[in-house]
Amino acid sequence: MQHCLNAVLIIDTDNEVTRKHWLKHATSERGHRLHCSRPSSRLPIYGLTDGKPCWHRNVETFRNSAKLKLMLTTGHAGAMLTSIKLPIVIRAEINLVLVVVTALGLLSRLYGINFPKAVVFDEVYYGQFVSLYTKQVFFIDESGPPLGHMILAFGAYLGGFDGNFIWNRIGAEYSSNVPVWSLRLIPALAGSLCVPLCYLLVVELGYSHLTALGAALLFLMENSLIVQSRFMLLESVLIFFLLLAVVSYLRFHNAQSGVKYMGLFTYFLLLGLAAVHTWQLIGDRALSNGVVLMQVVTRFLALVVLPLLLYLGFFYVHLNLLYRSGPHDQMMSSAFQASLEGGLARITQGQPLEVAYGSQVTLRSVSSKPIPCWLHSHKANYPIRYENGRGSSHQQQVTCYPFKDVNNWWIIKDPGRQDLVVSSPPRPVRHGDVVQLLHGMTSRLLNTHDVAAPMSPHAQEVSGYIDFNVSMPAQNLWKVDIANREAEQDVWKTILSEVRLIHINTSAVLKLSGSSLPEWGYRQLEVVGDKIYKGYQPSGVWNVEEHRYGRSLEQRERELELHSPTHIDINRNLTFIAKFLELQWKMLTVKHEDSEHKYSSSPLEWITMNTNIAYWLHPASNAQIHLIGNFVTWTLANLALAVYVLLFLSYLLRRRRKIEDIPEATWCQLLQAGVVCAGGWAVNYLPFFMMEKTLFLYHYLPALTFQILLIPVVLEHLHTHMLRCASLRRALHGVVLAGLSSVYLSFRTFSPLTYGQPELSAEQLASLRWRDSWDILFRRR
Repeated sequence: MQHCLNAVLIIDTDNEVTRKHWLKHATSERGHRLHCSRPSSRLPIYGLTDGKPCWHRNVETFRNSAKLKLMLTTGHAGAMLTSIKLPIVIRAEINLVLVVVTALGLLSRLYGINFPKAVVFDEVYYGQFVSLYTKQVFFIDESGPPLGHMILAFGAYLGGFDGNFIWNRIGAEYSSNVPVWSLRLIPALAGSLCVPLCYLLVVELGYSHLTALGAALLFLMENSLIVQSRFMLLESVLIFFLLLAVVSYLRFHNAQSGVKYMGLFTYFLLLGLAAVHTWQLIGDRALSNGVVLMQVVTRFLALVVLPLLLYLGFFYVHLNLLYRSGPHDQMMSSAFQASLEGGLARITQGQPLEVAYGSQVTLRSVSSKPIPCWLHSHKANYPIRYENGRGSSHQQQVTCYPFKDVNNWWIIKDPGRQDLVVSSPPRPVRHGDVVQLLHGMTSRLLNTHDVAAPMSPHAQEVSGYIDFNVSMPAQNLWKVDIANREAEQDVWKTILSEVRLIHINTSAVLKLSGSSLPEWGYRQLEVVGDKIYKGYQPSGVWNVEEHRYGRSLEQRERELELHSPTHIDINRNLTFIAKFLELQWKMLTVKHEDSEHKYSSSPLEWITMNTNIAYWLHPASNAQIHLIGNFVTWTLANLALAVYVLLFLSYLLRRRRKIEDIPEATWCQLLQAGVVCAGGWAVNYLPFFMMEKTLFLYHYLPALTFQILLIPVVLEHLHTHMLRCASLRRALHGVVLAGLSSVYLSFRTFSPLTYGQPELSAEQLASLRWRDSWDILFRRR
């Protein structure tokens, strides 16, 4: 017998007489009645509960009923006091299966990630952004939000990468300053954690842990997902966040009821699923109005407000980190460029803010299509006749030139005066004023007239006026229309004002057509006068980028003029929201030029893995790495999708006929699994058919992930609800075992192409070419 610290008397005996004796005499020195129990959970417990002696089956039921309270009865007051049981114990349940699959995921993705120590396929692309991040240089990548690049850059930061490496060739050996392991670590960790997330997702869908284990094993042995996880690429990070989002939402929903922009489609899928669940909650009369309101508000905050704040937060960090001028500056507006350190900010520092009569300016098209350019002219005339036989004015060419050049300078002239200098004090140009634009180097006035433009005959030709003594008078007056003015008398401002130049005689708007001129126009971009211009079109809007006040009277002196007035800090006028909105627009509208690639493919080729990608080839041996999936898994995934669609349609039609083959709960479970898995496959695959960009096999991997999850889901449904006979179930067990064995054998067979080692002979490589369309390279010795 022993006395516990919490004043519970422990009786370690099976003798009933002894037990009753101690119960009768179990009082403290102050007369307090004590509980009596035993330490063994296998023996019955006899003690006081709520002040009355009673039996308990074991220690657990005694503790629960007593609620760890010691009932004390005092002889005088009869008051009941409680005490806390010591020591306080925290119990944790560990799913060993989940631990094992997580460990296997880490092993399969992290093993040898520093091999090869050379640039592997798209590392040449992402590495450039990592270097720019490391040097805090601004860039644009239209593939998605900056979070993915920030994650890769964080890995570079952890490894101490200084950004000094030239990313210009696949297969280039990494120099000693490049921390290869660190650069590849985070994508590998993300890919590893996708394995347990697949397990948890299937469990949250309501399927058994054995089914979840099957999903995790299939994902674990998928060669293409392993390859994509082991290098400095973003697909594994994207898949990790997709799975994490789905698992988190399902866990939240179940609890209540008991990366690249492609992730946007899965987000919309989750929103749709949440909308259905919310609608069901609203119709549940068992829930109070307060509970329903709380559920709706919680879902709105978690699925709408929080993602929006995170999205804004990522760009806030992105724009604050990348404050230096970089290679993509010219894609942005002049105001955006001026907010960056160096580049245009260095050129424009010291410029006057207000455009005045006599100002010398360069005019940049607000449109970046096809490329950013400046209003330009040069000592060359339009040909008398074009190739199609149409005639021209033969006046001086006016174009849009995509490079900084002295011929981009124009002088804002008052039509009523001859002087070309800024008066003292300066007379600012305002909205609605009529001006002339004089080309600085050739002294030709900007002109347009009723002559068809060379490449756009529906529009008017724009020229530098030359008087040839023919019936073609000068028409060189332009009205200043400030599109983003705040008041009718707003002043034309450097960089900030977006201006339309409207021709007085014809009402045509000075516009960049986007067409390239032939050889006689030096392949520069065509500028026209558009008489049918309507609304706001960036191609018809211009802003002053470089600006100085003209002081020289003579032409030669003007050409050499370098006067710079007082500094105006343009950056103060551009807020984060303004920069954020402009960057969003550019990411959506400005596309880098896509070109055909040896390993580019179409979405139809992905389903049957009719293509592959050679990621890396050793320069002197047959060691190589390919993006090739597990052929057995891809086949089973396609088969599972087809079976699910047939099951769904069959049940749907029979339920319409009031025939219910399965319980309502099972139907809802199957439906939800289809929304998540089949729906996840669809929203991550079908949009590629509408995309005009160079596509590769790795774009299919997020869709493949959800498709793989359908395999164990369909198998469990067949086993539980379709196969009634025990012999059929045993047969299914054999098929499943054979399928898993085939998946493992396929994984082992292609693992040399997944990990790049061991090196295979030419004959072995040739035997791995299971499809004629696969491009597997080898050297014969």
